[in-house]
Amino acid sequence: MTSELDIFVGNTTLIDEDVYRLWLDGYSVSDAVALRVRSGILEQTGATAAVLQSDTMDHYRTFHMLERLLHAPPKLLHQLIFQIPPSRQALLIERYYAFDEAFVREVLGKKLSKGTKKDLDDISTKTGITLKSCRRQFDNFKRVFKVVEEMRGSLVDNIQQHFLLSDRLARDYAAIVFFANNRFETGKKKLQYLSFGDFAFCAELMIQNWTLGAVDSQVDDMDMDLDKEFLQDLKELKVLVADKDLLDLHKSLVCTALRGKLGVFSEMEANFKNLSRGLVNVAAKLTHTKDVRDLFVDLVEKFIEPCRSDHWPLNDVRLFLNQYSASVHSLDGFRHQALWDRYMGTLRGCLLRLYHD
Repeated sequence: MTSELDIFVGNTTLIDEDVYRLWLDGYSVSDAVALRVRSGILEQTGATAAVLQSDTMDHYRTFHMLERLLHAPPKLLHQLIFQIPPSRQALLIERYYAFDEAFVREVLGKKLSKGTKKDLDDISTKTGITLKSCRRQFDNFKRVFKVVEEMRGSLVDNIQQHFLLSDRLARDYAAIVFFANNRFETGKKKLQYLSFGDFAFCAELMIQNWTLGAVDSQVDDMDMDLDKEFLQDLKELKVLVADKDLLDLHKSLVCTALRGKLGVFSEMEANFKNLSRGLVNVAAKLTHTKDVRDLFVDLVEKFIEPCRSDHWPLNDVRLFLNQYSASVHSLDGFRHQALWDRYMGTLRGCLLRLYHD
């Protein structure tokens, strides 16, 4: 009796997405096998435990060999050892550089150095993310930072070009790089209610409006560094609260425009000068590195907490900030309209994102 056996030979590298996820999450082979068994894969496929062990080990070996290419994604595209379809290459890269919200919140704004890396044990314990995964994510942040820190041009574009990330993930990495470079404080207790997305939203606004790149696209580190000349000029805004006549006129204009439109009108009217001083003094202090780092702490203390304590709904905050910003254009004695718009345009957007009523 003769038997016929059909054989197909191919050299395409097989990628099991579930096993890749387990590897990225930092599980050992034995832990990954146990999790796969628990998922019911043996019953689904009819495979034995030994075959599952061998399959998992084979995938892990492949991922370890691919990892050096994932450190420089364009190399993955141009190498000939692994035959991987383009869609699969994109998936490998995107998932390798993906990160956990809980992890990024612990390191956002910190220096990407050995000192921070020593804290990863504690971060792993606190977040429940494996130490191996924490190290991968931290090393990815540091790698991207090192590659783009001296580059001219758009931060997002540079990240996309050198790491082949999706637009959304590249924007997230731009925020991480920007925060690490400027060392913004994000870990204080009063900031814990804010998500990475909240900070990333503000980072994008600041990159677009407050950096050197916002005014000169040919400057080195254009999207990394805040425009120091702009920060120095912000001291000119103090006249809005130092000059009593300007302050009174500003209040009058805002109150006239918003009377009957705010549910918290009386609270706004009573607290207008304190709120205005808070917003203007934040600007005036940004000449000092420490005050730049404490920007989000100051915004919460000087504006968000007072409004929250008076139970301002978000829509009232929006109406107030819009009118507060626009009314300055009607102050005849004020000569820094463009500077004001550059400052308050970004600050207004940030405050509305950070305000959770």
